[in-house]
Order: sequence, then structure tokens, then C-alpha cells
Amino acid sequence: MMPSRATLGRPGWPVVLAGVLGLVVVIDLSIGPFPVRPGEIVRFFLAWAGLDTMADERFRTLHTILIELRLPRVLTAILVGMALASSGASFQAVFRNPLVSPGLLGVLGGAAFGGALAMVLDGSRLLVETLSFAMGLAAVAVGVAIGTMFASASMITLVLGGLISSALFAALLSMIKYVADPLNQLPSIVYWLMGNLGQADLGRIGWSALPILAGVGVLTLCGRAIDALSMGDDEARAIGIPVTLLRYGLIAVATLISALTVSLAGMIGWVGLIVPHFARLLLGPGNARLIPASAILGAAFMVAADIVSRGLSTVEIPIGIVTELLGIPAFLIVLHRSRRGWA
Repeated sequence: MMPSRATLGRPGWPVVLAGVLGLVVVIDLSIGPFPVRPGEIVRFFLAWAGLDTMADERFRTLHTILIELRLPRVLTAILVGMALASSGASFQAVFRNPLVSPGLLGVLGGAAFGGALAMVLDGSRLLVETLSFAMGLAAVAVGVAIGTMFASASMITLVLGGLISSALFAALLSMIKYVADPLNQLPSIVYWLMGNLGQADLGRIGWSALPILAGVGVLTLCGRAIDALSMGDDEARAIGIPVTLLRYGLIAVATLISALTVSLAGMIGWVGLIVPHFARLLLGPGNARLIPASAILGAAFMVAADIVSRGLSTVEIPIGIVTELLGIPAFLIVLHRSRRGWA
């Protein structure tokens, strides 16, 4: 049962949301071909930290299951969920549109093209991650350049620039699929585009965690300024907000962490669109609370999707498919609860 808005409106809302996240993390760590009881998970981590003892053989077994196999997936899901949800909340406020998602300016399409291109050229994990990240940034640069090449640049022209950039990189992605080897390369591209956590490891998490957490922190610190920006450019300027600098700075940070999610887990949809709406229903529209709450709820949503991905059948379902299947009914619920309007 989701906590009520009255409960989350109190100062202790971070504890409540962190508790929800902790619960789904424990469930995700416990399920699999070798189930582990939640109590044993807690005891293992206490022993790992030197605060408890455990038989050596059992400790080694749990270390393999929890630390080497399951924990990287969980940490990757948390990072991806935090990045996409906080980016989505920021984009919705900056563009003053409840239907905006992190892929608005083409970052996801560009990153998808970059990853597919790397698989055709070389196929190494490093090249896939590097090109997907670089092309995600390039796609947004193209969209922003198109949106600002006119003297009357506005939110509408930025959105149109993003649509053109998305269409361009979608066409380039289709071209890559067409020329890819249908026996070896094409199946890998299609599977990667579905989104998955199967290749998660602590090394990849280590290099991506710092920029993602820093990006979420920057977006959170800008929450009050984003509130002013969402009222309109003239109102924001009247109270001393550097509108242009803030807008493009937020777009840059949100784009950066969104591109990193594609490098980590492939294409993941719906998280950046629906999770901010749930956070807004629970806590209201103030971005100083909305952005960090979206980050925590996004992490919980992604971990819950991983639970469904691994637990629904004996064969792992790509997590991108699961987020779409969960996202559609969740969005319908949000629309039903939001009849009074987004503002």
C-alpha cells in the first residue's frame, strides 16, 4: 500500500520513501534460483561489515550470490531509476509540460544509435558504453542547435528541435539495423535496445555512480530556482533568476545522467515520465522535494521492475519491456488521480 500524501507531507517523508526502497531491495536480493531469506541477507551484510559472524562456507556462498551476482543488478537499477526519474521531473518543470520525458531532446535515440553503431563496428562493451554516451550528448546538441538557430528561440522551438533530432537518430538507427549481420549483430542490438541489467558489474557502477549522484544532487539543489522558472521567464527574471543559464544548465545535467543510463542498461522507457507524477501526487509540485522524491521512487520502481523481470518466469524478461508493461497502467492511474490538473 502506497503511503498517503498526508504522511509524506511531513518532514519525515525521506525516511518513508527510503523504507519503501529498502524493502524492494531486500526482496530483489532474496529472489532467484537460490532464494535467500531476508533475515539471512541482513546477517550476511553485518558479517561482511565485521559486525556479526557466519560460517565460512555459508559466507562464501552468500558472497557469490549476493555481492557478485545480485547486488550489481540492484545498484544499477537504483542508479538508472534515480537518473531517469529526476531528469524527467526536471524536464517537466523546465518545459512546463506534464507529458515531457528525458528523451524529449533526443538523448535516448542518440544513445541507442551510438550503442548499435558500436556493436556493428567492434562489439566491445567499452566501445558500446562510450559511443552510446557520446551520441546521446550529440543528439541533444543537435536538437538544441536546431531549436536555437532562430531569433525567436523558445520552448516550442526546443521541442521541435528535439523531435527533429530524435527522428534523425531513429533513421540512423534503422540504417544500422539494416546493415548489421542478421545472425550475430542484429539480435544483440535488438536485445540491448530492450534494456537489461544482465551485464551489470561493480566496476561499471563505480565509474557511473559519481556523475549520476552528483547530477541528481545538482538538480535537487536547483529545486527552488526551477519552481521560479516554471512560473514563466518574466517572473523568474523579476526575482533575479538567470533564466537562460539555468534552463540550459538543467538540460545539460539531465541529459548527462540520462545518457549514462543507456550506457549502463540500454533503453529504459516510461520511468522518467510516470514516476514524477506519482511523486507529485504524494508530495505536491514543489521541486525542492519533488526531484529527490522522484529519484527515490524511480529507484524503487526500477528495483521492483527487476523483481518482476527475474521472478515472473524462469527466463529473464528484458527490463525495458517490464517498465513499459508496468508504466502503462501506472500512468492511467495517475491520470485518473490527477483530474484537478497538473498545476
